[in-house]
Amino acid sequence: MKIEYNNLYTHFIFTTLHRLPLIQEQNRQRIEKYITGIINHNNCHLYAIYANPEHVHFLVSRSPDIDEDRLANIVSGSSSQFINDNGLCFGNFQWQESCSVFSVSKGDVDRVCKYILGQKVHHHKQTFAEEYEAFIQFYQKTIQPIK
Repeated sequence: MKIEYNNLYTHFIFTTLHRLPLIQEQNRQRIEKYITGIINHNNCHLYAIYANPEHVHFLVSRSPDIDEDRLANIVSGSSSQFINDNGLCFGNFQWQESCSVFSVSKGDVDRVCKYILGQKVHHHKQTFAEEYEAFIQFYQKTIQPIK
């Protein structure tokens, strides 16, 4: 069946290997632009992105032709190769072998965009470890299924 309309908003969080602060401020925008290009090339739309030293947040609306796992693998593989080929960090850059992915309702897109774009200020108040634990707690709230 052909999908005429989709509403697939997804918030991705990629973490550098061992959570090392490998993304330098002077290379942040170049890395963000590259990831934006990957997402656009895969028929998805980027709403917000921010590359912190040890992790990256980005919010996309996905095409129904690509699932979260495939998009994550494409972005991680291509971006790590780009970072290494262009010497954008010291040593060999790698992402963790897994990432976190959260669905976002259309009504929350603006709030999540503001959150992602406010990362620099946000991390003066809360560490990445604290932020990540709060995400897991929020998204794992038990919701009763419809009977």
